Amino acid sequence: MRRGISKVVAVVAALVIIVAIVGIAYVYQARKAPAEKEVIVIGTTDRVTDLDPASAYDFFTWEVLSNIAEGFFKYEPMTLELKPALAESYEVQEGGKVWVLKLRKGLKFRDGTELTAEVVKWSIERVARIEGDPAWFVLDFVDKVEVVDKYTVKIVLQQPVAFFKAVLAVPTYFPISPKSYPADEISPDNTAGGIGPYYIERFVRDVELVLKANPNYYGEKPRTKTIIIKFYKDATALRLALEGGEIDVAWRTLNPSDIKDLAKNPDFTVVEGQGAYIRYIVLNGNIEPFNNKLVRQALAAALDRKKITEGVFLGTVSPLYSLVPAGMWSHIDAFKEKYGEGPNYELAKKLLAQAGYSETNKLKVELWYTPAHYGTTEADVAAAIKESWEKTGMIEVEIKSAEWSTYLELTRKKGLPITLYGWYPDYIDPDNFLYPFLHTDSNRWLGKPYSDPEMDKLLEEAQVAPDKATRTRLYEQVQRKLAEDAPIIPFLQGKLYVVCKKNVKGIVIDPYMLLRYWLIYKE
Repeated sequence: MRRGISKVVAVVAALVIIVAIVGIAYVYQARKAPAEKEVIVIGTTDRVTDLDPASAYDFFTWEVLSNIAEGFFKYEPMTLELKPALAESYEVQEGGKVWVLKLRKGLKFRDGTELTAEVVKWSIERVARIEGDPAWFVLDFVDKVEVVDKYTVKIVLQQPVAFFKAVLAVPTYFPISPKSYPADEISPDNTAGGIGPYYIERFVRDVELVLKANPNYYGEKPRTKTIIIKFYKDATALRLALEGGEIDVAWRTLNPSDIKDLAKNPDFTVVEGQGAYIRYIVLNGNIEPFNNKLVRQALAAALDRKKITEGVFLGTVSPLYSLVPAGMWSHIDAFKEKYGEGPNYELAKKLLAQAGYSETNKLKVELWYTPAHYGTTEADVAAAIKESWEKTGMIEVEIKSAEWSTYLELTRKKGLPITLYGWYPDYIDPDNFLYPFLHTDSNRWLGKPYSDPEMDKLLEEAQVAPDKATRTRLYEQVQRKLAEDAPIIPFLQGKLYVVCKKNVKGIVIDPYMLLRYWLIYKE
């Protein structure tokens, strides 16, 4: 009997242990599930440049800044409507020349500094003093900034600007704390941020960025408490990370073939965004022979856009014949009007001959690209351009590349003859696709490749014109002059794609094009 009792006791004890283990596992899973839902991991091949609004001027860094800081206005998701943000209300005076902003009261930065009119004035004037790449948003528009009272600031413009409300929404105008940023120099790795739905908890450059929900944010609380951004070398590594479960979201930039493959995988969702981003070739007029309009026109005529859009991007993008995207008001296919759908090799040869070139005296050019910033397809884009130009029999192309930071530095020192760049809108207006590229000195971020008094006049008139019809007429003139002078050759208009796990929801890609992390969540 004692042995039987011992067996019973042993069995009971074993059952108790099993039940306890199962119970612990259940509790662990119950606790683990909500914790997992509180974290979203986003993978990207892009990079942060300067975490300083006075210097940052690239798509991804602006995206980060837009999640850790905020301007006076912000775009309502899925619309182009600008709604008050840090400015509770505003008043426009003197026909659009004076903007009076009334700030929300009680807002504080992470270091405890309160948002006041003095802080706003200091932040805007700091941008002007530092003169970083995006300084033109201040220097080209603002005459002076005045403090009316503790929570009211007055911005006096050099002249009325039809779209200045949209300018006030760009990260260059995001207020920052004087306690956390130096007054007269760029602070590239500064994680203090501004006043936004998240704050930076940790930043390891080119490795990881960790964002936490800001408990003191005045607006809608983020759906997910922690956003982790992981940086990957290339599209291949990004795809492997997604398929391996290392990340929840793959964002900028997967290869076109990856997007098509992953769309067939039942474990993932492909989110397609409205396309307002453009790609273009910059011909540096400071360097011979690109100071010769005939040469620039010949290169424009010989470009085979379909070789790029279909051969490289598998039809996930479309050919573009203007800097203003198709679908935006005032857009015309100016380059198609001038050179045809292309490539127009006969016209290119004629122009090259007029410029003094022949099959025995070829135009020799250097074409530069950066290998990762625009995705791993960039080498193929450069190769497609080279092939289309060399089909004239009168052009010889040498392809060169440089990493993003070096590429920017060489460009801005006016040291590169032909470069490939892309543009994502700062504000949703045709001006943003023309003025920064073509107005004298406003294109300093591209190395000031072009300057023309007539073009400057057209752009300036369009900025202050009171009605859309007048602005449309002026922008059509600008686009035709762009095609005639050909300092910049647009070649494609793209879409944005996000690939995520099936349980990830809330991803919004609209014409603003920057991902709003605070809307993303897991079911």
